[in-house]
Amino acid sequence: MALERRNPTELHQPTGYSQVVVASGKRMVFVAGQVAVDPQGKVVGRGDLGAQAKQAFRNVVAALKSAGAGPGDVAKITWYVVNYSETVRPTIVAARREVFGDHTPASTLIGVQALASPDYLIEVEAIAVLD
Repeated sequence: MALERRNPTELHQPTGYSQVVVASGKRMVFVAGQVAVDPQGKVVGRGDLGAQAKQAFRNVVAALKSAGAGPGDVAKITWYVVNYSETVRPTIVAARREVFGDHTPASTLIGVQALASPDYLIEVEAIAVLD
């Protein structure tokens, strides 16, 4: 396996992500920020953060698949959420879990004022490592 997850006892023990991921693979896959658009470029789930999160994560999986990778190969994921508040966290975490399963990469969630389009509520980028 190219990824070793660590949660040092000196750090908070998280659920849903890992504090440290050590990558030892030979090939890296960098997935650009994915938003809630379908293959025709139409926004999915306009105004619905949960629906947009699911679509953005599905798009990440499709991008990974094109490189011969899958969610389990992701070492680091970054989420950008428009007008983030802690109240929306369960919605986006549930969407990630629905698409990614129980895989726990290193993770950063960033609240932002806006994304490339006012219709986008979330953007997700990923880095995967393959043997």
